[in-house]
Amino acid sequence: MLGERIGEGKGKVTVERVLATKAGEPPQMEICFKQHGTLLGVSITDTGTYCSALRPDGTLFGEGQGVVMSDAGDAATWVGEGVGTLKKDGAASYRGALYFRTQASKWARLNSCAVLFEYEVDAQGNTRSTSFEWK
Repeated sequence: MLGERIGEGKGKVTVERVLATKAGEPPQMEICFKQHGTLLGVSITDTGTYCSALRPDGTLFGEGQGVVMSDAGDAATWVGEGVGTLKKDGAASYRGALYFRTQASKWARLNSCAVLFEYEVDAQGNTRSTSFEWK
């Protein structure tokens, strides 16, 4: 069951690059971003990188990893996967799951749950995300 909203962020794509592929493989993009927001009520900076490939049906599949830092220096790392769609203007919209690891007591519950996310990036590289605990 979809649980409470536990995080949100807004930011910007910082790097985009095309990755080398073998003949017959779909093109892949590597995207790096930085967002500022909250996670479980704590002010954070979220820095991440994901690789996204266009699938034959026109949808996207992405895999990524990142680190969340609080203003007090607490850290959590995440890995995740999601599926997305491209918009006509170059924007993209993803839905997926993240899995966290942390030693910070304020985020300890993230070690034992899946976090579902909604992630949007517009044609200008502005990002917006919302995350929910999956119970």
